[in-house]
Amino acid sequence: MSKDKSQHLQAGTASDEALQVIVVGAGVVGLASAVALARRAFKVTVIDKEGVAAGASFGNAGHFATEQVFPLADPALLPKLPGMLLDPLGPFRIRPAYFHKALPWFMRFVVNMSRKNRERNGVAIKALNLRSMAATRELLAFCGRPELLVENGSLLVFETRDKQVIDAEFRHYRDAGVAVKLLTGDEARALEPSLTEAITAALWFTEVGHTPSPKAICDALADTLLRLGGSIELGCVKQLQGPSALLDDGRKLTADKVLLCAGAWSRPLALSAGHKVPLDTERGYHLMMPQQSGLKRPVASFDRKFIITPMDGGTRLAGTVEFGGLEAPMSPARADCLLPHARALLPAVFAAATLEDGERWMGFRPSMPDSLPVLGESQSPGVFLAFGHQHLGLTWAATTAELMGQLMTGETPAIEMSPYSVSRFD
Repeated sequence: MSKDKSQHLQAGTASDEALQVIVVGAGVVGLASAVALARRAFKVTVIDKEGVAAGASFGNAGHFATEQVFPLADPALLPKLPGMLLDPLGPFRIRPAYFHKALPWFMRFVVNMSRKNRERNGVAIKALNLRSMAATRELLAFCGRPELLVENGSLLVFETRDKQVIDAEFRHYRDAGVAVKLLTGDEARALEPSLTEAITAALWFTEVGHTPSPKAICDALADTLLRLGGSIELGCVKQLQGPSALLDDGRKLTADKVLLCAGAWSRPLALSAGHKVPLDTERGYHLMMPQQSGLKRPVASFDRKFIITPMDGGTRLAGTVEFGGLEAPMSPARADCLLPHARALLPAVFAAATLEDGERWMGFRPSMPDSLPVLGESQSPGVFLAFGHQHLGLTWAATTAELMGQLMTGETPAIEMSPYSVSRFD
């Protein structure tokens, strides 16, 4: 990149003659991508049916989880599937009434459990993760909010006393190239004194981060987009027709390019652009508690399969998901079940806490059966795609923005894009 172009990216604003882009979706991926395009002097309009950070970008765990280098399609899940169907409060559940609808997705999911597919998908996950922290750091600095990224790492804590299990988990991450330290229980409590004495060991992932407010990141991106001459509109896009978006109120917005970042609602819009994608929805839950945990970093539980993140205004408990589509109502018990787990790990913090203190939330994570997002150009002229980030939307947002900005301006993307192409499902 030339020096002039680099300076332009730092300070560019759209002119009246600039190419126009419509970004569908005002979650963190859409907003980060919109800022990246506005920095390249596109005139950007973001459109969303509910507004900034109204979905999963509001309620996620706030964890930049670059340690998560393993595809979710793990053969170890197979014997657990019957229990997932039967346990309404397990960390991962399939609603029985939705099982037949989810079956095609799960058939593809099982195919991705093969060693060859897991290795291929893992390489593609790592490629995105490797750029994540630096890209996020740069983007938030540009927005004037560097404090929204806290780089104290994260902990994965164990209550089991089975040393073989702990050592195996440590080797699993270490051998995958993740920056990780194995701590004793006492060493973990030295980092986080509020942890229970029941913690026997921990993995400290030293090169990850968290945010005290996922919503604040989205607000900062939205403010930056407006400063660069972009706009944000409310509207429900029902169909894409080339670089045009048809809205349910009859309006038709036309631009030079369209970028689809509609998360869990992307599948029918991708279909209107000619792509049948195997996207399904993981319904993620959190319980936001007003108590301040005293934690300096996110703490996940190996045994309990949930995560605690210190945030502005309290402590977020998250981690339970279910397959149940976009229409079924929230299951409050799936958020409520997080409090007993938090009480067990942080007894001094949550001993007197009640469910009445907390706020329940559910959001929709867009998941692909190979754990990879769809990133790239559509077969429909002028249409570009960036959705399906599963549990790593916050983690990958800045990297996605960087890559889509490069792709949509004709630059050579920083990484090989073929693993994320929508054509992989043809």
